Amino acid sequence: MNSLTAYLSTATESVPLSLVFVLITTIFLLIVLSSSSQVEDEGAIGYTLPILEQYKPGWKGEVLDEPMLKIPGSSIVQCYCPASGQLLGIVNPATPDGIDRAIAKAKEAQIDWAGTSFAQRRRVLRTLLKFILDNQESIATAACLDSGKTRVDASFGEILVTAEKLKWTIDHGEKALATERRPTNFLMMYKVNEVRWEPLGVVAACVSWNYPFHNLLGPIISAMFAGNGIIVKSSESTAWSSIYFTNIVQSALSACGHSPNLVQTLTCWPTTASHLTSHHGISHLTFIGSRPVAHLVCASAAKSLTPICVELGGKDAAIVLDDISDIEKVASILMRGVFQSAGQNCVGIERVIALPKIYPRLVKLLEPRIRSLRVGNTLDDQEEVDVGAMISATNFPKLESLIAEAVSQGARLLIGGQQYAHPKYPKGHYFQPTLLADVTSSMRIAQEEVFAPIFVLMRASDVDDAIRIANSTEYGLGASVFGTSKRDLEKVVKCLKVGMIAVNDFAAFYAVQLPFGGVKGSGYGRFAGYEGLRSLCNPKSVCRDRVPWLASTRIPRPLDYPIGSARRAWEVCCGIVELGYGESWRRRGKGLLKVLIGG
Repeated sequence: MNSLTAYLSTATESVPLSLVFVLITTIFLLIVLSSSSQVEDEGAIGYTLPILEQYKPGWKGEVLDEPMLKIPGSSIVQCYCPASGQLLGIVNPATPDGIDRAIAKAKEAQIDWAGTSFAQRRRVLRTLLKFILDNQESIATAACLDSGKTRVDASFGEILVTAEKLKWTIDHGEKALATERRPTNFLMMYKVNEVRWEPLGVVAACVSWNYPFHNLLGPIISAMFAGNGIIVKSSESTAWSSIYFTNIVQSALSACGHSPNLVQTLTCWPTTASHLTSHHGISHLTFIGSRPVAHLVCASAAKSLTPICVELGGKDAAIVLDDISDIEKVASILMRGVFQSAGQNCVGIERVIALPKIYPRLVKLLEPRIRSLRVGNTLDDQEEVDVGAMISATNFPKLESLIAEAVSQGARLLIGGQQYAHPKYPKGHYFQPTLLADVTSSMRIAQEEVFAPIFVLMRASDVDDAIRIANSTEYGLGASVFGTSKRDLEKVVKCLKVGMIAVNDFAAFYAVQLPFGGVKGSGYGRFAGYEGLRSLCNPKSVCRDRVPWLASTRIPRPLDYPIGSARRAWEVCCGIVELGYGESWRRRGKGLLKVLIGG
């Protein structure tokens, strides 16, 4: 050790310090330049799109006398703003022939796309992310116009989560889809095993209207990075904004030198949708929607044996334990979980289950806050808005009936409970922010998904009772639990029959790209995370010789066709099984002896 130290000291003294500094600096710069060059090769490319009149401040469209999607006697989709009833435009629905053409275009473009590197795919995603960050205003405006939500809801529920999905895929997508080595066993020790994640071809997604930007781009991001082409069927309710959002993606592909035909979107009426969901040109289908429609979609996909991932909403519960440390903070999170996007959120909080001590404190804290919520059109700069419009007034009678029925069974209606006739937007679809307390599991409003700005508050006697109430529905998508005791929190996490759970938070699992999906009546399959990306691939298993010239498979002579002696062959088979899987070395030794004698 001393001699080594002396040598290093002598060597250092014999070289001028300035030269050492220059060498170190040069090496550092080479590393930085090399890294910069690599990033530059994947760098985002800027592009622009024309701004529609509807996106500009002060736009005033025609207010429809009777806002509706389907005009009697016509097949066109009439697009309007649910917050004001203003006409946005019309969209021609796809026909079966149109669906065939869209799939053919995507299929042709996917052939070249499947050969792209992960670096090339990342460049498209970086280009897309740059455009989104540069154009948040127009994207939010389009989403607000078509769905009626507020700008804040558009930022959180549309832009932020899409940016997160892009960034996660850019940072972690290649690792998720890299060829994976798998273990071998004693008998096959001379083999090397791997799983490759290869593109499926053209996949499809049928998405819901509640997040018109994010629900459209989410499946597209994953499909493209996995090497697939994709057809997305957007909802008729948000067909207008889907055209702009699709143009964003296709323009990013074009800017990076790839065919925009890789991504196709369409809108069609339910009578035509089965042509897409049963199409033999589709290799995988993602469906986001309601349970009744899911039954039809799954039956249709079964005709072509198309694998499907279904996300069907839920009746998500938030359990509030007695030992929470900051009730104000928890109340704010609960408010966001219930009233974001006017309650039209698949992982929105549909039930708040509170333990006895915290229950009255929650009621006292929540009542004035919910009463002060302002409902309206976020695109009108003359007013402040907390809760936006709902997509349609169709379900308002049912919501009012569920609330009235619960009250007749003992629930307390503290705030709201009815459709809201907005004085400034009489053609808009608004429902009063509602606080309904003392709800029990036997009430229909505690069992059926309401998808509305209704705060349902339920009382539990203890932790076990809270778990029982939370598990009492046919749904099992997500959940939240708030408390301090690690034992109680872990008990809730372990016992809730759901696909996802956030501890002391709401829907945090979605903001970090964990696999998304549920159990029971909330569907099956997962999107997001490693699991979501891999579900859009063919997991190809490959087994090869580790050192071909040294060891490879040979059929033992007693087992080679035609078999000479059945008895001898049987002894060799028994020996092979015992050699490979014997519970002790003694058993394995006997197995080896049988193989040697028999062979």
